[in-house]
Amino acid sequence: MLELADVTAPGSASADPACCAPLSGSTFSEAEAAELAKVFKALADPVRLRLLNLIASAEGDEVCVCELNEAFELTAPTISHHLKVLRQAGLIQGERRGTWVYYRIIPQALARLAGLFALPAAPPA
Repeated sequence: MLELADVTAPGSASADPACCAPLSGSTFSEAEAAELAKVFKALADPVRLRLLNLIASAEGDEVCVCELNEAFELTAPTISHHLKVLRQAGLIQGERRGTWVYYRIIPQALARLAGLFALPAAPPA
């Protein structure tokens, strides 16, 4: 299960408005919207969402591609394609060690996504 930090908490390292401006904040530029759309498109696939979940929940904060291949009834090239899409969206990173690649989440990417959905503070009653 993905664990997300409260990026709206005062003093939170992820509460930087430049990295995590909410949707209700300032207007996105065309480039920012295109970048975010690429991330959401990557997350819109059930296989990629499961891969992200498996990587995020892995012990030691990383997982070997060999373990990811075993978790699906898909070919290794298909899993590699999905991992490439997640990498290109900036959600994961991989490190080759010998024959295998080990993947880990990029925490700042998830914090940015969580920050997008922060609701504006309600005015005092």
